[in-house]
Amino acid sequence: MNLPPRSLLVVIAVAAAASWAWRSHVSAEDGELLAERVKPGDIRMISSETCGWCTAARHWMQEEGVAFSECFIERDEQCMADYRAQGGLGTPTLIVRGQQVLGFDRERIIEIVKS
Repeated sequence: MNLPPRSLLVVIAVAAAASWAWRSHVSAEDGELLAERVKPGDIRMISSETCGWCTAARHWMQEEGVAFSECFIERDEQCMADYRAQGGLGTPTLIVRGQQVLGFDRERIIEIVKS
């Protein structure tokens, strides 16, 4: 089947829009579940001031009403010590109910919170 270039662009645009809508739907469901089940102290995010993923995680959790605390390795010596104790593999490093999650992995966070 030969699609003209314009038709192909329309198909790609529709697929991208559907994918974005689905991710937004799943994201909202994830947020609701975490907001209901996470208590203060359950999630601690070790961040860096220059980390874009940290910013995205922070904004998402704030928008969804998920309780968390955050520290910055550049500002807080204890935060840096905790980061190094976790292996210092990257930011964000989340400590979720005592378990390390490297990066903002909502699926892993939900798995820990559900168990």
